[in-house]
Amino acid sequence: MSTAPRVLAFGGSLRRASFNQQLVRVAAEGARQAGAAVTVLELRELPMPVFDEDLEREHGLPANAKRFKELLKEHDALLISGPEYNSSITAALKNAIDWASRAEPNEKPLACFAGKVCGLMAASPGALGGLRGLVTVRSILSNIQVFVLPDQLAVSKAHEAFTSDGKLKDEKQHAAVLRIGARVVEVARKLAQ
Repeated sequence: MSTAPRVLAFGGSLRRASFNQQLVRVAAEGARQAGAAVTVLELRELPMPVFDEDLEREHGLPANAKRFKELLKEHDALLISGPEYNSSITAALKNAIDWASRAEPNEKPLACFAGKVCGLMAASPGALGGLRGLVTVRSILSNIQVFVLPDQLAVSKAHEAFTSDGKLKDEKQHAAVLRIGARVVEVARKLAQ
């Protein structure tokens, strides 16, 4: 890859001060340190209606779904921190993926997902740190042709895990999240050769 890999980093929560948005920012820093150009996005900046094929048929993709899809297309790799809601993926993250997965006229299926590399992580106040939700995120992304790295991290007790400047208090966890960001860049470079 002659230019720096482009990485899109976002959390799967819409909540202001989301633990997952904080966590993905740490991974984004790891990707930057590895030489990537990183865009950090908050899904709340692109509100989308619940996916509805009737709405799509009558009006096409909503403007924010198109913007999200374009951002995905513009990037080589993804960093996603997905909170666990009721042992699964959040509605906001699943909805964004569903809208972006829709092929528009003269577009290949899964144009914004196929061949991307993704690093996953989660943060939750619960004891498992969002681990159960990552199983579902991994399954969805793998089935839409995203290469999901085996490396992942789930941070438990997220309400106590971060310093006031957004770093993880546990140095080993912080280093592991930085490594996920760096690994995404490394794999994206290898796949582009």
